[in-house]
Amino acid sequence: MTEFDLVIRNADVATESDRFSTDIGIADGKITALEGGLAEGKKEIDAEGKLVMPGGVDSHCHVEQISSNGVWTADDWFTATRSAACGGTTTIIPFACQHRGDSLRDVVKAYHDMAGPKAVIDYAFHLIVSDPTDQVLGQELPALIKNGYTSFKIYLTYDALMLTDRQFLDVLAVARREGAMVMVHAENNDMIM
Repeated sequence: MTEFDLVIRNADVATESDRFSTDIGIADGKITALEGGLAEGKKEIDAEGKLVMPGGVDSHCHVEQISSNGVWTADDWFTATRSAACGGTTTIIPFACQHRGDSLRDVVKAYHDMAGPKAVIDYAFHLIVSDPTDQVLGQELPALIKNGYTSFKIYLTYDALMLTDRQFLDVLAVARREGAMVMVHAENNDMIM
């Protein structure tokens, strides 16, 4: 019989693929069992009616990213993810920003190259599409969506990032066809300039 340091009873558990009610057994700081009717733990928590997830998810952040005007964010992948972990966040989804002339595929690779050696928690990327060329819309973006990059952001302002109305519609068409989600920084450039 496993001895648990902590048993969380009646938890509404959310994993990356499922949601179900169960007990959670924790030993030596690790989840070792997910099943109902676990043996008594040294400490017990009744989580009935509570959603229990592995950790927090910050779905909108900027990490080791250069802005359209050439300024780098203050945090690199180590400092940002260490801070997130200390606050209970176990996954972040920052933006991987395409600048005009960049291959979107190369942007994703470059961001993974920066993050991989430094990140101490899980991460994914929202893509920023600022140069929706025929190559990007016809090949790169659909392939990236199929590989799990299913959310991206577009801008309707800021000279270095903004799309025309035609480009905006083209990106929306790809997203609809491929099953992705588009975030829109929806300021009207002509109105604010």
